[in-house]
This record gives sequence, C-alpha cells and structure tokens, in this order.
Amino acid sequence: MTGCVLGFDFGARWIGVASGNRISQSARPLASLAAQSGQPEWARVDALLAEWKPDALVVGLPLTLDGGEQAITRGARAFADTLGRRSGLPVHLVDERHTSQEAARRFAAQRAAGSARRRDAANLDSLAAAVILESWLARTPDQPSLEHG
Repeated sequence: MTGCVLGFDFGARWIGVASGNRISQSARPLASLAAQSGQPEWARVDALLAEWKPDALVVGLPLTLDGGEQAITRGARAFADTLGRRSGLPVHLVDERHTSQEAARRFAAQRAAGSARRRDAANLDSLAAAVILESWLARTPDQPSLEHG
C-alpha cells in the first residue's frame, strides 16, 4: 500500500483530480480534465492512475442542500462505477456539499497572497477535488460513510 489516494470532483464539462496521502492527511490539486456529458478522456484518467498508483479513489457526490439526489448526482455515481470497474480499486463516494465554496475561498486566498492569478481559475475543479479528498482523509472511522460498493 502506497498510502496514495486520488480524488475526483465530477462535473459534466470538467472533472477535477487531486492526489492525497493517508499518512499526512493532505491533498493537492493535480489536473482538471475536460469531459463531454460527464465522460472524461479515459486515457488521461488511466495515465493518472498508472502514474500515481493509488490504493483507493474518492469521488465527490453532489447532493442537494437537503441531501437529495439530482441529475448530476446520478452522473457522479455512474462515473464512480466506471472508475471502479476500470481501475479495480475501491471507490468511496463523499458528500461534497459546500466544497465548491471552500475551493473558491482557498483560490481567493491564493490570489490575495499572489500565488495564483485569475487565469489559474481553470484549476478550480482540481482544487475542489483536493477539498473533497481532504474531507475524506480527515474523517474518523466512526463517522457515517457513503461508501461505494
């Protein structure tokens, strides 16, 4: 086991990817992959899996504010299913409510500190994937999980 985990922020047009480490419980943005109708260029996903050799995968589950499902939620579940079949790795679904706001807050802080520019906004999806992954890494074992079977 490498301790490496890849996280994904699913979207119909962009899928953010982040890498994380179970030991440090930290994550960092990797890439934002273009998608068509929620389908990424799977060769790029496969290349990231080969490069990082993760032990597990985490996919953000976009629920409504009251915890309900919507069309994008079903898309994320389908993406997670395909990702699990293609990789043979365990896939964990994580409630991603409010992660976009946290990613936007972090991006604004990076801009204020001078470490990011407006043109870097394209990486917001990968920053959201890092937030999703960090929330999963920080979870204690007795918290409820949306594990993907």
